[in-house]
Amino acid sequence: MKVSLVIPAYNEEKYIGVCLESVAKNGEKLHEIIVVNNASTDRTAEIAARFGRVKAVTESEKGVTRARQRGVRESSGDIIAFIDADTKMPEGWVNKIIKGFEIDEKLVCLSGPYIFYDVSPLAKVFVWLYWKVFARLAYLFTGYMAVGGNLVIRREALEKIGGFDMSISFYGDDTDIARRLYKVGKVKFN
Repeated sequence: MKVSLVIPAYNEEKYIGVCLESVAKNGEKLHEIIVVNNASTDRTAEIAARFGRVKAVTESEKGVTRARQRGVRESSGDIIAFIDADTKMPEGWVNKIIKGFEIDEKLVCLSGPYIFYDVSPLAKVFVWLYWKVFARLAYLFTGYMAVGGNLVIRREALEKIGGFDMSISFYGDDTDIARRLYKVGKVKFN
């Protein structure tokens, strides 16, 4: 099973290096790493290109769905994972992906929460409460949920639904993709 990692990045020079350092440390089982510079006006692409295993590409039309779809086109893995440029990949993340998709052939989308590493301890408590209470209730009610900054999709399912909806420029793209993927297979929020 080949897992491609796609990282959309718009003006992320402050964070992309930290993100890619965590990927270098914890992503040894990844098939490939693609950073999609999404019309940045800062040094995002330059910083990303410094990392040896990273394929840096540019999507000149701004919008996270356009950047994600460009990453899909550039990738060759049968599983496509997405993280945000301002996140850190935790230890064991890739192993959880591989295990999840190997165990359940009906699984088309795997997602989960993430904790912001650069916020106050009080904010971390509120974020934790959100994920443990409100997000869990939403997932139980709908049967699907995904977060774009921690999102993994089986390529075959993504192709079946026609990819990302390019009319969505930012907010709601992850809910849309989870809803549409739910129609073709299992969407798991862990």
